[in-house]
Amino acid sequence: MEKLYTGEVKAVGGRDGHVKSSDGILDFEVKKPKELDGQGGATNPEQLFAAAWGPCYLGALGSVAANAGVDVTEATVNVLVSFNKDRNAFVLSADLDVHIPNISQEEAQQLAEKAHRACPYSKAVRGNIEVRVTAV
Repeated sequence: MEKLYTGEVKAVGGRDGHVKSSDGILDFEVKKPKELDGQGGATNPEQLFAAAWGPCYLGALGSVAANAGVDVTEATVNVLVSFNKDRNAFVLSADLDVHIPNISQEEAQQLAEKAHRACPYSKAVRGNIEVRVTAV
């Protein structure tokens, strides 16, 4: 494997702490959301993961769509990352709601699933968390 890029972020304080990237572009507080008995008012790990996954997924969608001759420049993905309790453990789940204008629902669903198979973030969670991909 050839390493092409490494993003580095230092986290301190857990879910009520601070994150800062090595280049200083990211530099902010994180807080537990109110729904998890936190203070809220700042971003959280689930939002950060969704924010990273979305652009990566759209990049994969662009690649698979180009191979199919489909223009997806106006496509969007709404990534929902949920923090769940499953018996005595906490687990994540995700929903990717993919909008690809100007093609049929069936074709959009096929492209959405192909992109999910190609996206590095999707590959990273495959078999580890429940993920639903839906063309909307």
